[in-house]
Amino acid sequence: MSDSSDDDDVPALSAEALSALQEFYSETSSSTPADRFSVGAVQEDWRMSQFWYSDETATRLAEEVVREAGEGGEVACVSSPSVYQKLKQGVVVGSDRVTAVVLEFDRRFSAYGDDFVFYDYNEPLRLENVAPKSFDVVLADPPYLSEECLSKVSQTAKYLSKGKVLLCTGAVMEKLAKELLGVTMCSFLPEHNRNLSNDFRCFVNYPSRLLS
Repeated sequence: MSDSSDDDDVPALSAEALSALQEFYSETSSSTPADRFSVGAVQEDWRMSQFWYSDETATRLAEEVVREAGEGGEVACVSSPSVYQKLKQGVVVGSDRVTAVVLEFDRRFSAYGDDFVFYDYNEPLRLENVAPKSFDVVLADPPYLSEECLSKVSQTAKYLSKGKVLLCTGAVMEKLAKELLGVTMCSFLPEHNRNLSNDFRCFVNYPSRLLS
């Protein structure tokens, strides 16, 4: 882990990004909690390889991490804001009994306050104020289908996790994912609001209902 207070190392917001963030703050300040955390409250930005889960998939994954984290458990959503949002909506049974954070490169999610941790997968262990082995479940969705990206996100997942990792990525990454994280492909088929051309799957390193 490499913490730094050097402002030169922190990416600056462009005028366009700052405007979008201000607009999001304005919208969320006048909305209900359910609206504020609804999947799609923040629009996808394809330039950052953002593709939000469908509401049904976000719900299913949120149910999974709540069940696996247990009472008082902690969940890290790495590049998977849809699941974080679903956990915060209060519609998933037991979600009020876990805490969750969202690790994201997109600073629009800083609107979620202390739950937001800036995350750049290119610096996988640079996580401000995040201790190792802090989370009962780590759900990670690498933004790119590449060996480099998965390898670096895997470093993050292993740093954060007490043991349980739920990985969401392309089926083509199955062999590498197993080598890096010891995960097994699930039969559950996740879906996105926009249809992706790649075969997208979930992988776990623990016994899961998603396997059957």
